[in-house]
Amino acid sequence: MNLLSAENISKNYADRWLFRDLSFGLQQGQRTALVGVNGSGKTTLLRVLAGLEPPDSGLVSVRNGVRLGFLSQQPTFDGNLTVQQSIFAGENETLAAVHEYERLMLKGDAADPTELQHALQRMDALDAWDYEAQVRQILGQLGIHDLEQRVGTLSGGQQKRVALARLLIEEPEIIILDEPTNHLDLDTIEWLENRLASPTLTLLMVTHDRYFLDRVANEIVELDRGSVHRYQGNYAYFVEKKAERELMEVAEVEKARNLLRKELEWMRRQPQARGTKQKARIEAFYDTQEKAKGRGPQQQVELSVKSTRQGNKVLEAKHLMKRFGEKSVLHDFSHVFRKQERLGIVGPNGAGKTTLLNILTQRLQPDSGEVEAGQTTVFGYYTQQELQFTDDQRVIDVVKEVAEVVEMADGSVLTASQLLQHFLFPPAQQYTLVSKLSGGEKRRLQLLRVLIKNPNFLILDEPTNDLDIVTLNILEDFLLNFGGCLVLVSHDRYFMDRLVEQLLVLEPGGRVRLFPGNYTDYRQYLKDQQAAEAAAAAAKAAKTAASTPAAPAAVAPSKARRATFAEKKEYEQLEAAIAKLEDEKKQLVEQMNGGSGSHQQLAEWAARLQQVDDELDAKGERWLELAELVD
Repeated sequence: MNLLSAENISKNYADRWLFRDLSFGLQQGQRTALVGVNGSGKTTLLRVLAGLEPPDSGLVSVRNGVRLGFLSQQPTFDGNLTVQQSIFAGENETLAAVHEYERLMLKGDAADPTELQHALQRMDALDAWDYEAQVRQILGQLGIHDLEQRVGTLSGGQQKRVALARLLIEEPEIIILDEPTNHLDLDTIEWLENRLASPTLTLLMVTHDRYFLDRVANEIVELDRGSVHRYQGNYAYFVEKKAERELMEVAEVEKARNLLRKELEWMRRQPQARGTKQKARIEAFYDTQEKAKGRGPQQQVELSVKSTRQGNKVLEAKHLMKRFGEKSVLHDFSHVFRKQERLGIVGPNGAGKTTLLNILTQRLQPDSGEVEAGQTTVFGYYTQQELQFTDDQRVIDVVKEVAEVVEMADGSVLTASQLLQHFLFPPAQQYTLVSKLSGGEKRRLQLLRVLIKNPNFLILDEPTNDLDIVTLNILEDFLLNFGGCLVLVSHDRYFMDRLVEQLLVLEPGGRVRLFPGNYTDYRQYLKDQQAAEAAAAAAKAAKTAASTPAAPAAVAPSKARRATFAEKKEYEQLEAAIAKLEDEKKQLVEQMNGGSGSHQQLAEWAARLQQVDDELDAKGERWLELAELVD
């Protein structure tokens, strides 16, 4: 039975039907990814299903007692509230108890003892200690530490993290996410993947991150020309089956057009008799006419603009230093950029990636050091900042601001209008106000403005945000054949892996390290390093233990720290949790060895078994730590 159902819903926007008579259902345990080209109505459909916008017709229903949580691309908050007030705003008794406990903990010694005792008793009564620990983990992983900061002072990316934290903490039965990976760093995305990949979670999301999509979703739904097409499988399966479907549609349209030519001749003869056979044939004619109007596969974006010829000297950074207050974001960075070099820049949020790009393009001056660009170097800089336009500007006006005509890679010249058609802006849409475009269409228009400058040094700062997967595939193909120097910042691991050959890794203290390889190579390197360090530490500990004589049993530390009340509770709950996980692991192993499960079930059991093992390791280590304090 569906937790969420939509029956024959329709939505019109800007005199265009996004979808008509669309039906959709979401069952317990379904983790569905919604895909489609920019402007097809994905975000609008999510908002209609979440109850934030009414459909023009049809009905959306959620099963009684089921809570639904929605994460929008650009969350809105009361700017006067603190982060803590915004996160704990839900109507959940356990959440309210954790909120009160956290509020008193922030006061420290100034907290009222009576209030604190009452809060502890309420936490006990609601069995909220595990939940409190989970809240702390979510906030820590999302980099939310200052709970007293006003939300209005946060950046858009930080506000999205607060919204995501609130959603995960409230634990609704249905989660709807619109581009959840935007503004998250790579480590946080991997953590979120593991959290959302639970077989019991019911999830509907729009994402362009193909690794994220593959790991989290067990179904892909494509919104194409107002209709939905469902695919049970991962992204690779979707691409294969979509191509097959489009070929079948092309064949059906061609067949209908051939038949229409024959039937049209018969219709023109104006048959006088109106018997049953003739009426049926006339009705069939109109059905064939509708099929013949069908379109084949949608036109794809073509990126083939010409690059400016580049001399021997491209760009050189010499001993760059940059600080913001006490924080050093660049410390003695030097690098000589070469022709056709492909560099990715990685580092946690706030490490200074965008700062480095702004210094390289001389939009920002370093505290010391210098940047020397070659005389023939032409920058194309695609920034995270949204496209700037006035209320009365139309799509074609925004392009003509940069160039009336542009030379393509094959030597041909296109007008601004012709180029817009290559970027899937048909003539009718070219005179649409920019304000009426979807977020993805605005980003596509912004990318076009960058490329028509014919750059030979291309810098892309988070180019995958809000772009659809089809456009991303075409952009990747263009960049693979791009003859200039490419510098890329992206949280999209698939995009990075395909395009970069080296990484600039931003480390604490502003140091920048050059790593040969792509992002997957770098992650594997880190894992190997951690494993080597753990092995070395274990060997050192074993050697120390063997060489150190045992201390006399009668000697004990004079002031050993004792477990707090909360730690004792956590210790007791850990024992029960570990036992429960052991039982679940045994059951999963039996299910996998039974040979009765489907391919999908086996994959889900294997994924859950890995999660259980990870949880057992983490809880086991914590139990050992607490055991020393409790005993």
